[in-house]
Amino acid sequence: MSTTDPNRRGPILIAGLGSIGRRHLRNLRALGWEDVVLYRTGRSTLPDDDLQGLPVERDLERALARWRPVAVIVANPTALHLQVAVPAAEASCHLLLEKPISHTREGVDRLQAAVARSGSRVLVGFQFRFHPGLQAARRLLQEGAIGRPLAARAHWGEYLPDWHPWEDYRRSYSARADLGGGVALTLCHPFDYLRWLLGEVEAVSGWAGRLGDLNLEVEDTAEALLRFESGALASVHLDYLQRPPAHRLEIIGTEGTLRWDNADGAVRWWRSGMETWQESAPPSGFERNHLFLAEMRHFLAVVEGREEPVCSLEDGVAALDICLAVKAAGAQGWLSLARQEVGRYG
Repeated sequence: MSTTDPNRRGPILIAGLGSIGRRHLRNLRALGWEDVVLYRTGRSTLPDDDLQGLPVERDLERALARWRPVAVIVANPTALHLQVAVPAAEASCHLLLEKPISHTREGVDRLQAAVARSGSRVLVGFQFRFHPGLQAARRLLQEGAIGRPLAARAHWGEYLPDWHPWEDYRRSYSARADLGGGVALTLCHPFDYLRWLLGEVEAVSGWAGRLGDLNLEVEDTAEALLRFESGALASVHLDYLQRPPAHRLEIIGTEGTLRWDNADGAVRWWRSGMETWQESAPPSGFERNHLFLAEMRHFLAVVEGREEPVCSLEDGVAALDICLAVKAAGAQGWLSLARQEVGRYG
């Protein structure tokens, strides 16, 4: 039974003040929400100039009891998400829970149970659902612009040492197994937006491991093959190695092809009978933070009971399951195609 009062107002508590936590803070302020409390462990590698004047708590239980926040933004390292999210949900706080929701299935059932008891609303932070190009792609697919989707290819490669130049990349959560790093979890956005575009995934195969020279303890490359309930297939490539970065998507349908490229944000499609490719570009002046601003604007509407989360906790669980399946499939190793064995598979 829900115990959450949709009219209750209070501060928003931010847990985790790395780059994404501070982006959320800036966007809250840009949207006019100044009632913010910080929950900090003191491990951030960024200066504190933009945090001056805000109340700080070091103990989560005390912070929840003292401030009674209406919502909690969970932006700490992946492996620590549930340590914040579960108590916050038990305290009837709404959650903006960064992706992936965790690095393991352990404890996810506790979060689901806490949310069901309290009535907390959860938005999972897959901000690409707010990308105007991918939103246009979804509309086009729903309208049958390229017929029935048959196959898709998502590619995302981005050189890890370039992400946060102010810190040693090997110390970042993305590079540390104990904090839930690794490319399959950290760059898991395609697993979510492919479900959003193509429907439920029923089977997964893949490989995850180290190919580069970054001296990481986690995988720097992953290849996944997804089979959807519709019968469509999708392959996903993720890496920490590519320079310059590339993030793009192609979907092949029975009547044409659709392409999206994060470099310019546009979606392009061609259908049988067309003489040229059609294009839908993002609004003039569009830039990366607009995704996070749109996400935060939506989250505040969720907190105030005006909208339902466009990316629910169950969506987050589904994306996590795909990540874990890719990592598990990779751990099983390769099927040998040595010349003397090829006949066994033919």
